[in-house]
Amino acid sequence: MIGHLAYASGSPCPTFVLDAARLPRDEEALLADLAEARRYLADAGGAHVLKIALVEPSAHPMFDLDYRFVQALPGAPDRFDLRGSCGHSILSAVVAASRSGMLPRLVPGARIRVQVLNNGDSVVCEVDRVERDGAGFTVTFVQASPVVFGDLLPAGGPRTVLEAGGERVDVSLVNSANAYAFVDARALGVPDQAALFAAGDGLLGGWRRSGRGRRPSRLARGGAFPKIAAVLPAEDGGIAARAVTVPRWHPSIALTGVVCLGTAVRIPGTVPWGIARENGADTGPIDIATPGGRTAVTAVTTVPGHAGDEGALLWATVARKHVTFQGSFVLAPLSHLQFEEVAQCLALSGAA
Repeated sequence: MIGHLAYASGSPCPTFVLDAARLPRDEEALLADLAEARRYLADAGGAHVLKIALVEPSAHPMFDLDYRFVQALPGAPDRFDLRGSCGHSILSAVVAASRSGMLPRLVPGARIRVQVLNNGDSVVCEVDRVERDGAGFTVTFVQASPVVFGDLLPAGGPRTVLEAGGERVDVSLVNSANAYAFVDARALGVPDQAALFAAGDGLLGGWRRSGRGRRPSRLARGGAFPKIAAVLPAEDGGIAARAVTVPRWHPSIALTGVVCLGTAVRIPGTVPWGIARENGADTGPIDIATPGGRTAVTAVTTVPGHAGDEGALLWATVARKHVTFQGSFVLAPLSHLQFEEVAQCLALSGAA
């Protein structure tokens, strides 16, 4: 079997992309094969690669690609979380699928429609530019029909009270593109953006406890989700955010985190909504400062209160995302899953 590696700028690691059609459909057998693949990758120096994308051409007439995200967890090669998604990995999968022939060659203006099997998301990846070793994209998370704000709040409301280090803090649990727990960093003793970006692992542990200590039953315990993000007013306008990934601080913020934060700003009463209003950043594109630089998201919603509407999400767009293709290699432990024709070519190549 052939594996591909691609890196989306801002992601904590590259994504390992595999052809889902060549892998078992049974989940137990699938995870056993993925564990073998992780061991092989780790032996080759790729233990830091914790994102796996399983892709194949979609049978659905509205989509080009079916995508399933697998979050590899530290500690053992057979530990995985299948519940969430990853926007950076979606883009990496699109580039790898094009390089492998699964999709047509990418050209500026092309739109690749991706069906996320983990959570039912519909993602449109519009190609802005194509380079020798990568591509640039604008990404839009599109809702098949408007999603009312109440359906995006797993706790049933815009805020819930959780405990962190013996203190009770307000947290907003929002599920858009991925599930996130947003906390005002000032409630945990972090006064400003500089202190937020300089915070060490001690505070990281506190946020993990605040986001995962007492959760609604709809959010399963263990694994990588919901993600945790601390927010406060940014120095130069907008919102400053620092997020947790597996197994450490995220170098910037996940693409799905940008979408979720942009959505949360539009939902009255959430922690991000309050911070955006405090900093005059509650209208138009939402500018987000992270340790890895600035990004922006446009979340389009209906207006709460208009004609009795509680508000609903329509779509969210993030621009200026870039992916670098890092190469392909033979995945020896799964060679029995390879196309026969390709296996023969590889054998001839090796003999030469």
